[in-house]
Amino acid sequence: MKTTFAGAVNYGLRRALEDDPKVLLMGEDIGRLGGVFRVTDTLQKDFGNNRVIDTPLAESGIVGTAFGMALRGFRPVCEIQFDGFVYPAFDQIVSQVAKIHSRTRGKVIAPITIRIPFGGGIGSVEHHSESPEAYFAHTAGLRVVSPSNPADAYLMIRQAIALDDPVIFFEPKRRYWDKTEVDFDRLDEDGGSALDQAQVCASGEDATIVAYGGTVATALTAADIAASEGHSIEVIDLRSLSPIDFDTIETSVRKTGRLIVVHEAPVFAGLGAEIAARVTERCFYHLESPVLRVGGFDIPYPPAKLERHHLPDPDRILAAVDRSLAA
Repeated sequence: MKTTFAGAVNYGLRRALEDDPKVLLMGEDIGRLGGVFRVTDTLQKDFGNNRVIDTPLAESGIVGTAFGMALRGFRPVCEIQFDGFVYPAFDQIVSQVAKIHSRTRGKVIAPITIRIPFGGGIGSVEHHSESPEAYFAHTAGLRVVSPSNPADAYLMIRQAIALDDPVIFFEPKRRYWDKTEVDFDRLDEDGGSALDQAQVCASGEDATIVAYGGTVATALTAADIAASEGHSIEVIDLRSLSPIDFDTIETSVRKTGRLIVVHEAPVFAGLGAEIAARVTERCFYHLESPVLRVGGFDIPYPPAKLERHHLPDPDRILAAVDRSLAA
């Protein structure tokens, strides 16, 4: 069936609620309203307000309550309404949720999935277009993932909820309305890719682009333009931000000899820095040019009318490709 990214997440949540009575959803306005982006639309009507819970506007309370429920055997799925609203819950996530498994020497688990719409591109006001993924990827004890398309949105939300690990689930909000054909039954049957496995979504020989979340579609557009100019670009969808599937990246870079990493977050101390360092260590004698990064600038997220200058676009990616090929 043809579905949007938001619809795929909705269907994945529905399947999880149907399959396990211990799964419940929590968040601001996720019940009657169906969430700001309508990702949880109709779920409270179908499963009741004891399993799809409208919470007060208190992110630390949402995650703190979910943590307590996880300790009692539930599998809570929290929605943080916007990326910039997660910071009040940061202490709960990094001090409690991420560390309980280690603190108890493996005796206690925290199967919590925290859904966060992230990134820009929708013309929002301040605090509604953040990219906080590096904070969480830096925190041991958390899995951090970000799907880029409806099929992965469905598959990965189901995998995240089923895991005994806490998962930060970043949903690129500017892709919520992207629509593609998704065979949900086939995905359920074959299981799809593992949650921590990157995917090569375009093959190439001249350079590798690694992207995730909202920038994957941008990278694919850049690769198409490059192909029209005679360059063959491989595009890898990272999918998992912690852990990172460096084996897939390394295989590609050993073939192409060049790497460009793309993300919306500021380049300084972003995930691109970690990927560049690891690839340089693992592929030093295969690199034909330095690893390059394309990302947001080192500024607070700009006003909506200026965000198109801040976000990576095909032109900025292609400029990096040209620099890499010219080296």
